[in-house]
Amino acid sequence: MSEAVHAAAVHADTVRYPGTVLVTGAAGGMGAAHARALGARGVHVCAADVADAGPLVREIRAAGGSASAHELDVADAAAWARVVAEIRTERGELGGLVNNAGISRRLDFMATTEDVWETVMRVNLHGPFHGMRAAAPLMRDSGGGSIVNISSISGQIGYFSPAYSASKWGLTGLSKSAAGNFAAWGIRVNSVHPGLVGTTLLDGADAFVAAAVRSVPAGRTARPEEIADTVLFLLSDRSTYLTGAEVTVDGGLVSNGLYHRILADTEQTGGDLG
Repeated sequence: MSEAVHAAAVHADTVRYPGTVLVTGAAGGMGAAHARALGARGVHVCAADVADAGPLVREIRAAGGSASAHELDVADAAAWARVVAEIRTERGELGGLVNNAGISRRLDFMATTEDVWETVMRVNLHGPFHGMRAAAPLMRDSGGGSIVNISSISGQIGYFSPAYSASKWGLTGLSKSAAGNFAAWGIRVNSVHPGLVGTTLLDGADAFVAAAVRSVPAGRTARPEEIADTVLFLLSDRSTYLTGAEVTVDGGLVSNGLYHRILADTEQTGGDLG
């Protein structure tokens, strides 16, 4: 192989990421997985959370990466303005935003109080709205970039919890609206729709998880790192023509889940399906 061809091959295999990415809900769970994956690839991670992101930042730095901790209540527009101002001052640029922070209240319709409804909406839907409004101008000034909103399969199908489902359906639509609005600034916006992911969000829901996994063709919950791989792709230069899209990462639950369960139950009882 000639030097020129070898150089071209190496270039083709190189994945480029933004220099600085802000991740919300980064202190634990999926957010921490996103942050670790970015830090391992040379990205400066701005780890934002209402909880202390200091331990995660120290972990990333100990592994040779670069990171900073930022206190952020995503439901507070003023807090978003402060954090983005910190990033502008400290880093001078921002190429990526991962709106990962979210909460779940597994309550059916009549058990969902007004307070629960408003709290879930403020975090899961208002938070990404405030975040994109605050971050987009700095991303524009930085030459564009990529926003990844962590929605859910609950934002694609019916789900028994109205607050969570409505917030995630809203985030799906918000992402598409933002994709159209920010395209002229060179900013892409996509939503990621995980199914069941093995994080603390599922703590105490063993019966729910066991029942749900029966409908997952892959037969298991996802690892946070598997969702992070999708986030990495959407932030990278390997997805430069992808915007306004819904990326489902659910082990086949949405596409085949119900029929998969019916088939499994039928096989156990020896029945036939027409």
